[in-house]
Amino acid sequence: MQAPTKINMGNRLTKIYTRTGDQGETGLSGGTRIAKDNALIHAIGDIDELNSLLGLLASKTQGNITSDIKVIQNDLFNVGGELSSSQKLIRQSSINWLEERLDQMNDDLPPLKEFILPGGGEAAAVCHLARSVCRRAERQLVTANREQSINPELLAYVNRLSDLLFVMARAITRQMGEEETYWRSKKVKSEK
Repeated sequence: MQAPTKINMGNRLTKIYTRTGDQGETGLSGGTRIAKDNALIHAIGDIDELNSLLGLLASKTQGNITSDIKVIQNDLFNVGGELSSSQKLIRQSSINWLEERLDQMNDDLPPLKEFILPGGGEAAAVCHLARSVCRRAERQLVTANREQSINPELLAYVNRLSDLLFVMARAITRQMGEEETYWRSKKVKSEK
């Protein structure tokens, strides 16, 4: 398990509402104010949504998968912290950890010969939903990267995380004794 990265949070909020966002702006860690519909804020929101989905997933899993989810949740807080502070928190070691876990999980699964439909039981379905939210977050990060430079390792981390979540959904399906549902392709005949 990798060591968590520390970020200086300054003073913790003692009051939840501040009224500073009532005009459609929000503050970044350094005090900069930006519009709530800025691509960077969309990306931070998608990362937050992903983290919440992983919390739901962790409540439905057990063992190593639950432990892995907790590591990922901490990393996602670092992703959000990096995006709001420009302090580099995601490094190659985080990507390496994802790749190691991905390879370990995938080694225990049967080869995939067809596309699978999201499902495989409730926990696996939540994991597939988390994977699709992760992909959305990645798209938002690419958009935000056009406006301001984002750490390439952070972009790679989110990309690799979606791969891990796909394999994790398959592992959960197997762990829970559920069945994968394969996509039944229908060839579309062209009309003449």
